[in-house]
Amino acid sequence: MNFAIIAHPDKYIVAPPLKSVLSWCKVNHSGCFARQSLFDIDGVDQDNSCTIVDNDQEAVNRADVVIAIGGDGTILYTAQLTIEANTPVLGVNCGRLGFMANIQQEQIEESLTAVKHGDYRIDERTMLEASINGNETFYALNEFLFTKKDTTSLVTITATYDDQFINRYWSDGLIVASPTGSTAYNLSTGGPIVMPGTPVMVLTPINPHTLTTRPLVLPSDKKLTVRVDESVEQILFSHDGKVMEVEDDVLEVEIKKSNHSVQIIQLKGQNYFDTLRTKLMWGMDSRKHS
Repeated sequence: MNFAIIAHPDKYIVAPPLKSVLSWCKVNHSGCFARQSLFDIDGVDQDNSCTIVDNDQEAVNRADVVIAIGGDGTILYTAQLTIEANTPVLGVNCGRLGFMANIQQEQIEESLTAVKHGDYRIDERTMLEASINGNETFYALNEFLFTKKDTTSLVTITATYDDQFINRYWSDGLIVASPTGSTAYNLSTGGPIVMPGTPVMVLTPINPHTLTTRPLVLPSDKKLTVRVDESVEQILFSHDGKVMEVEDDVLEVEIKKSNHSVQIIQLKGQNYFDTLRTKLMWGMDSRKHS
């Protein structure tokens, strides 16, 4: 079995888990692919078990499984790389929360052994896709975000669903989140948590001027159209945190469920509700520790 290793040493301390992965691959005679910069880290040595490639996309294309070392941001980055290859992703957490990167560093060896023997299941995370002004298409595992560059003023956004008018939002911005993204920015702005696999998307205004304007859950099989009633030069549009440049005079985005998904590896004993309780501390009573 061949592994691609994806990591961002400029964002996370990846040397300890990276060395564990490389050591396991060497002992278990498994090949791996990684870019040179990962071996420029102090204390990380290259050996014959790992092949240096020009970029992360090449590593993913040549691997059976992708090991993403970092946080959920690394998973989001990796998701874009696996859109066509559909390669399963094992997330090793060395960030903060780690909703999707849920393998802890001390679990690396046993996790890779389980993957090698096929002792895992796939948690398929559906992506959303957006067509900008009827032209280029982009994909998001978490969310699409519409905000204003000048954060001291509000943005006006019109939303329609299946050609039916929903609302004209006047707010700090608007989030269109997938079920996976429901526990990200959407959650911090008061949106609901949606279990992955639910065929919906969530439309959540950020600090709306009208307090009765609440988040809305919509089936994702029909088209949501978001039109920004502002000069494009004043607007930021992003997918999973990556800001897009819009060259047209107006910004109109059609969003729906994508045919693409991300295959997240789940090991035995892992489930979504355990993750919620662990990461969000559901049900934790601080009085028990006083």
